[in-house]
Amino acid sequence: MMKYEVVVTSIGDMANELMESTGDLIIFDTCPLDGLEEISIMHTTGEIKRPIQIGDRVTLGKAQYTITAIGDEALKTLEELGHCTFKFTGNDTVELPGQIELRGEGHPEISLNDIIRIEGN
Repeated sequence: MMKYEVVVTSIGDMANELMESTGDLIIFDTCPLDGLEEISIMHTTGEIKRPIQIGDRVTLGKAQYTITAIGDEALKTLEELGHCTFKFTGNDTVELPGQIELRGEGHPEISLNDIIRIEGN
């Protein structure tokens, strides 16, 4: 069951470099600060259609991951700004309140017009 779905509209010049060096993938639909777009994946406006929870599947382009932890602020900022930070360590706790931890194979390769989707049962 689809819970959230958006389409990538731009990729910041340093977004992939940040993901490779820190394991963080930052997404926004509306970026509140100049400079953040440089390190972020921008996407169309989306709506959380059903509650997102641990165990849901996240599709980033052609790659698929499983949510292992959700920060206290992540779903609020995802709803309001289309923003969260995906972290690819698969931990069962988050370091920061805006993070969503994912478990899967490596980092995704994201291109323009790719879909970011969250699905669950």
